[in-house]
Amino acid sequence: MQERKLIELTGKQTQLIIEVGEFAEILHWGNKVSGDLDRCRSALYRPVPQGRLDKDVSVTLSPELGRGLFSSPGLEGHRNGQDWAPVFVLKNIEQSDHKLSLESEDPQAGLCLSTEIQLDEYDVVKTRHTVTNTKSGQYQINRFANTLPLPAKAKELMTFYGRWVKEFQTQRQPLLHGGYQQENRRGRTSHEHYPALVAGSQNFSEIVGDVWGFHFAWSGNHRLRADVKADGRRYMQAEVIYLPGEVVLEEGESLTTPWLYASYSDRGLNGMSQQFHAHVRNSVISPDFTSKVRPVHLNTWEGIYFDHDPEYIMSMATQAAELGVERFIIDDGWFKARDDDTAALGDWFLDETKYPNGLEPVIAHVNRLGMEFGLWFEPEMINKDSDLYRAHPDWLLAVDGYEQPTGRNQYVIDLQNNDAFDYLYERLSHFLGQYNIAYIKWDMNREIVQPGHEGRASGVRQTERFYDLVDKLRTQFPHVSIESCASGGGRIDYEILKRTDRFWPSDNNDALERQHIQRGMSYFFPPEVMGSHIGSGHCHCSRRRHSIEFRGLTALFGHMGIELDPVKEDVTEKENFARYVALHKSIRPLLHSGTNWRIPTDDEAHQVQAVVSEDQSEAVVLVAQLAMPTNSLSGHLRIPGLNDQATYRVSVLDKPSFYEKIVNTQPSWTASGCEVSGSWCREVGIVLPVLDPETAMLIKLERIN
Repeated sequence: MQERKLIELTGKQTQLIIEVGEFAEILHWGNKVSGDLDRCRSALYRPVPQGRLDKDVSVTLSPELGRGLFSSPGLEGHRNGQDWAPVFVLKNIEQSDHKLSLESEDPQAGLCLSTEIQLDEYDVVKTRHTVTNTKSGQYQINRFANTLPLPAKAKELMTFYGRWVKEFQTQRQPLLHGGYQQENRRGRTSHEHYPALVAGSQNFSEIVGDVWGFHFAWSGNHRLRADVKADGRRYMQAEVIYLPGEVVLEEGESLTTPWLYASYSDRGLNGMSQQFHAHVRNSVISPDFTSKVRPVHLNTWEGIYFDHDPEYIMSMATQAAELGVERFIIDDGWFKARDDDTAALGDWFLDETKYPNGLEPVIAHVNRLGMEFGLWFEPEMINKDSDLYRAHPDWLLAVDGYEQPTGRNQYVIDLQNNDAFDYLYERLSHFLGQYNIAYIKWDMNREIVQPGHEGRASGVRQTERFYDLVDKLRTQFPHVSIESCASGGGRIDYEILKRTDRFWPSDNNDALERQHIQRGMSYFFPPEVMGSHIGSGHCHCSRRRHSIEFRGLTALFGHMGIELDPVKEDVTEKENFARYVALHKSIRPLLHSGTNWRIPTDDEAHQVQAVVSEDQSEAVVLVAQLAMPTNSLSGHLRIPGLNDQATYRVSVLDKPSFYEKIVNTQPSWTASGCEVSGSWCREVGIVLPVLDPETAMLIKLERIN
């Protein structure tokens, strides 16, 4: 047996202690500990129960059936039925301040395993594996997972579920015996099974409890699982789902897993989220966009749909600029013969019937008004009723002999077909090179069925070629901002965020639904990457109606925009749009750089979120009344994250129009303000007013000493 030693990786508050010998095992992942680690190690030697194997078996970074770990292996594969239970032995270790690289091999199976694990200054762990076939003969990979351990006190899970127009919903469940597994086979990240979960101590909350959050950075099919072994040990796995025969390694070829991101906090879900947000801001989003002000959008989709008239669109732009909009986007319907969603996808040529003078006059008009111009594309998709399909029916991502069901009347283009890939790159490059386009709304409105290339399953390669297409465009046009949209929130993860700078969380602009959707997204993403638009008074998805105050304040805490036709709105409504755009701009620097807090409430009918500046000099708090108050009084609002010793002036920035009329008397501080200390805000709080259901108010705190 090789000599064992302990290696530390440290972040700001957390620590990984990894023992390496024949293999690597994480002994501790949590808050930093002190003492002589080698002497402390003896405290963790496990007993060996009777009725089992005669030696202790570790849960390694890549669990192995060949070592007698009767759990989900890290690698499953075979070489024509052989070499199916490899046992890797650690051969080389390289360590830097925040990173550990491990090289292991099994010469009998003809495989090498490389493992990377990092713990950065924001307390976020990244890990991935690479397997290499080192001997003759093909090696077929069936499964290849990232694995991280969980302590026995992780007894509860928070997982994500959803659907179109209802993304990022959360649920709780115990993690006591057996385990949990979710699978996504829809060909994109999916609305249904966002690739993340949280494990924690029992009854962990936003403010208290030990939590371990996990995010799998992959935009295609995936599997997440959390398991409890019969001996009580726990672990989490994340992996790409490989379709049958999809991944076969020739001698010398390698396969690398996507990154698994994880973070531990003893400060509940808020602490976890704040660490992920800091990592995203500093290590995921492209530096080209981290320092750029995120312009307020107006997107034409819910305003005009496919009804494009350049003169009318320019009048929309004129009125958008008057509202304070900074980026104007033409959505679907601008290209050749695209009059509805049944035809023309793939024919990326301007519709000269709709735009007889080209796009230049529209773009010039938008730019003269001081706004950036953006354009919608859906490059990966094709309609059979299109010139492209009639010329190239073989460009479909499909299996010959089968007729796939359509999704939104469309099919998927095989990006592994080099001619198809080059065509799409040329068409996108044409528009980005010819016109002053600052932004692309990149859509993907269809799930992938039978992803076949030349008869073989190829879901993984399709996702990788999508990355390649975006990467190639970003290299040529680094100034162009790209939004990832997939019928709303169907493709949202850290890997695509490296290539884009904005997500469209949902096609649903209903402010009540958005309160839940945006909260679910906030667990792993900061607000500046979350597109959040004020829709029309009559929501197109839910048919509900909400006041402009509720719609405006809900859209405030993200990358703000407007999704409607300003020409058709009355003067009062437009004045209100302008008011909320101006309000957003006034606090945008704080919203897009501060520390986010999801605040527990005394009444479940409330939902409260806050952003506190890094220097704790100011904060804004959004109090949303989602339903009727449970009691006649609404309890106290307690605000964490402020400087305990400082005094803050509390005032109201915005409130419902009928605020004074729904009770005899509202709290006096909402009219004249009050002054309280940071510790008072955290421990005692301020009395909440009574609000009508589906309304909100915005509170400002400013340090005065």
